[in-house]
Amino acid sequence: MSEASELPEILQKRLFYQGRKFSFEVNKLRLPNNAVGEWECIRHPGGALAIPVTEDGKLVLVRQYRFAVVGRLLEFPAGTIEVNESPAETIKREIEEETGYRAHSWKNLGKFPLAPGYSDEYIYAFLATDLSKLSQPPELDEDEDIEVVLMTPDEFEEAIKNGEAIDAKSICSYFLARSYFD
Repeated sequence: MSEASELPEILQKRLFYQGRKFSFEVNKLRLPNNAVGEWECIRHPGGALAIPVTEDGKLVLVRQYRFAVVGRLLEFPAGTIEVNESPAETIKREIEEETGYRAHSWKNLGKFPLAPGYSDEYIYAFLATDLSKLSQPPELDEDEDIEVVLMTPDEFEEAIKNGEAIDAKSICSYFLARSYFD
């Protein structure tokens, strides 16, 4: 086995923070070349994201305030996977809570690591179609400040090109789904 395919040996794990949605740990590792060092990692249960598309081809997005970047971002509805919940269950709940739409048709687009340089979080992306509007507007969580935004795919791509504040998971997931509504 070559050094490149060997995994590092974990010498020590230290949990520095255990939060509601993630934890932060520092691990001391010995690399296959025998170098020893410390690596920080955010441990996260993962998230699920939907690209909802209306019957007339509009994308359903949300614009919401994000504390870490001190501003509002344009995003597709998404949420953290809860304990004992599948990614599909997570996103079916989140799309209704955040947008007020229910999807009756779902396509799994796959998963991808969000920021593997410092986190183990994966995003599970889905295409959501055959939408119906819920009779009651969504009841937002106390810590959510969300505006629903409808855009055509061309408008969304233009927003990306113009540098509008859009999160990476939404851009990546959009390109995974693009072939389904071209």
